[in-house]
Amino acid sequence: MPQLPVPYRWKGAPPDPLAHPALYDGLIWRRLCAYVADCVIIGLLLTAAWVSLTILGVLSFGLLLPLVPVLVALIPLAYHALQVGSRHHATLGMRLFDIEVRTWTGDVPDAWQGFLMAALFYATLAITCSLILLVVLFNDRRRTIHDYLSGVVVVRGTMSARLIAPAMPAV
Repeated sequence: MPQLPVPYRWKGAPPDPLAHPALYDGLIWRRLCAYVADCVIIGLLLTAAWVSLTILGVLSFGLLLPLVPVLVALIPLAYHALQVGSRHHATLGMRLFDIEVRTWTGDVPDAWQGFLMAALFYATLAITCSLILLVVLFNDRRRTIHDYLSGVVVVRGTMSARLIAPAMPAV
């Protein structure tokens, strides 16, 4: 498998969608499909964890059973934090649909920023019954509220990086 180019980085604000449309091309549908794929993966992880932790709870004569809901609730947050903070800067679903997460200045986000992004996502989703996601329709970089609050931008991945890398100044 060929090695991907060194991750590009922009200076200051993210590239303008009119100047670099390939970065934002089809981003809404890609994010939606990536989220569905991530939900399937998280669902499988939750099922495996629930079964395993319940068996451990029974084997411990019920002492560990109060921890089962807490540990299961942390799985989606850990999934997002560890995936976004990884060298791919994207969850498995995001990688499948060729999108990645970058900080506002173009750096690679760390696990804490991935955790913050996921926590804000689930919090705003629960509070507004998913209506908050309509914000992507009203901004040119297709950012959601949790993107704004955590200081990240979601852009197209490897193909767009190859398209704009020569045009962007190196830091």
